[in-house]
Amino acid sequence: MALYTIVEMQARLIYREKFIYADGAIREMVLWQLPETTGERPHSLKYRLYYGLADGTCVVRYDNESGKGDHRHYGAQEELYGFTDVETLISDFLEDIEKARRD
Repeated sequence: MALYTIVEMQARLIYREKFIYADGAIREMVLWQLPETTGERPHSLKYRLYYGLADGTCVVRYDNESGKGDHRHYGAQEELYGFTDVETLISDFLEDIEKARRD
């Protein structure tokens, strides 16, 4: 009989912001610090950055869910995202929102 030790990985919330635009669109940014790095998250962060319309349509999303790693959604497209640091992540996300709002 094998003995297994279950270790629960506790993430610490380091940033959460929700902003509602005048037209009802929503921007939400949530970042967690993980207790250690992993192969999928060598930066030891878990994040979800979301921008969507008032009706719930997702327009832009950056995240790094398990099994997919760092990636972004822009409209119907999904592509890998080359994470460098938090500042660049936020800057890229906000630029995508501004582009989507202009279009």
